[in-house]
Amino acid sequence: MSRQHHYLKCETEYFQAIECGEKKFEFRKNDRNFTEYDMVYLVETVQEIETGRTLPALEIKYILYGPAFGLPEEYCIFNW
Repeated sequence: MSRQHHYLKCETEYFQAIECGEKKFEFRKNDRNFTEYDMVYLVETVQEIETGRTLPALEIKYILYGPAFGLPEEYCIFNW
């Protein structure tokens, strides 16, 4: 299977926490079939409008899929 590239919207508060290294995970609906080693590009948004800022590519290292640990079945948590 080949690596996918995902462009995801990210509100400023979370974008900045990721940018400075405080936040290293995402909780997302798994409607894109995220897999380990996929690349994620986070695009900063303010009220759904893109600001033009994008973080460098982040490689997914680990994924926890629902329903593990009470996660909704269609959601996942991944880190880089």
